[in-house]
Amino acid sequence: MLERILPGASQLQNYHPLLVHFPIAFIYGASLLYFIAWISASERLQWTALWMLSLGALGAAAALISGLYAAPGLMVSESVRNELLSHHKHLMVASSILTGVLTVWAIASRPMPARFRYVFLAALIAVMALIAAGADLGGQMVYTYNAGGSACAQPIDLRK
Repeated sequence: MLERILPGASQLQNYHPLLVHFPIAFIYGASLLYFIAWISASERLQWTALWMLSLGALGAAAALISGLYAAPGLMVSESVRNELLSHHKHLMVASSILTGVLTVWAIASRPMPARFRYVFLAALIAVMALIAAGADLGGQMVYTYNAGGSACAQPIDLRK
């Protein structure tokens, strides 16, 4: 069934690549909106940012679970597993936990923390840095070390 709906997905070793991009977009978008809301004092943007952060946290949980599930079966060399996958996992676990903490904090003080707001905003920057570093390692595994299966095969002509 999935092959008929998403034919490219049937070529994947696991579903982790289908899930990782949503939390990145939501968390980065929420961070941007929180900063704009802070500067403009817009409560509407604060609420939008809270929703985006909440969706990013849910997406991060799904991406983290799928990544932890996929890691043991990933077809990469032991050196790639030790040098890249291990660090990727630690960075993404840390970013997911920090995102969860920030989301709970934002929900508890809806829509945006007033106390220690600068700490909240600085933590959003830290989350984005953790995600960027972890995503870079994930990209290296896929495109340099073929962790995506046939994701980085040499140029192939598209034929029907």
